[in-house]
Amino acid sequence: MPEIVQIESISDMHKVFGLSKPRHPLVSVIRFKEVDIQPEYHNIRCAFGMYCITQKNETDGSMRYGRSSYDFQEGSMVFIKPGQVLSYDGHQSSAEDPGWALLFHPDLIRKSQLGKTIDNYSFFSYDITEALHISEDERLALNEVSGKIEKEYQQNIDRHSQKLIISNIELLLDYCTRYYDRQFYTRTNINKDVLAKFDALLTDYYLNSNQLDMGIPTVGHCGKELNMSPKYLSDLLKKETGKTAKIHIDNFLINRAKNRLLSTTESISEIAYGLGFEYPQHFSKTFKVKTGMSPGEYRNLN
Repeated sequence: MPEIVQIESISDMHKVFGLSKPRHPLVSVIRFKEVDIQPEYHNIRCAFGMYCITQKNETDGSMRYGRSSYDFQEGSMVFIKPGQVLSYDGHQSSAEDPGWALLFHPDLIRKSQLGKTIDNYSFFSYDITEALHISEDERLALNEVSGKIEKEYQQNIDRHSQKLIISNIELLLDYCTRYYDRQFYTRTNINKDVLAKFDALLTDYYLNSNQLDMGIPTVGHCGKELNMSPKYLSDLLKKETGKTAKIHIDNFLINRAKNRLLSTTESISEIAYGLGFEYPQHFSKTFKVKTGMSPGEYRNLN
């Protein structure tokens, strides 16, 4: 496995792309038509120390994150957060405007409200194959915002600069949230298929007694089985049903528990272990949170 190169600063990223020194130490908008990725960085695994939002248009080449690879042959966006490891096989484009990348260091937003809320933008945890596909109008809107960010740090920096730059980054992220919602909505038939597969996966998990060895099914396990990142799966289900993947799993467990409580004479502990809980107390607490009563109270009411 190749050595991982640490990309800790905006300056480091400019070196990778063969660009001159950045105008601002904590934020940069890179235009891909100006990029010439240095040969020593082709197919090298790079660990990012910053946030990176890429918008690509009909570009040849692929980006790899973990075991997943995405080829940029349509207008799309990918979101990278600090700590993620990626590689890129080079850059060639036939498009007049191949796109851009917005880079910003965590220090830029650390003391701002965005620094407190950026984890709420869950698409930073999506797999690279779960890219956001945007329309021409959406692309133009995002281009306008990225242009404002670029213009702001290219002029003389004053006491308003950082606030305005961060406000525009937040605006861009809010637009992307809207566009992902649209993407989930327009793919509703596909999403329903995923919901059916998710329910079948949980059923099979218990039919095969996987809980006895692996414990309660996790969102991570379900995402892996469905070839999705946990965050993407959870967001998809929430858009489709109003409930996250974790809530779906909890409800599935509670329904199975109710059936066992009413149809068997097993003790509370036996039911808890049979469901995959490591401790009966955890089962009882979860059951009470979800139903408003303990397992014993529920059994005695029926």
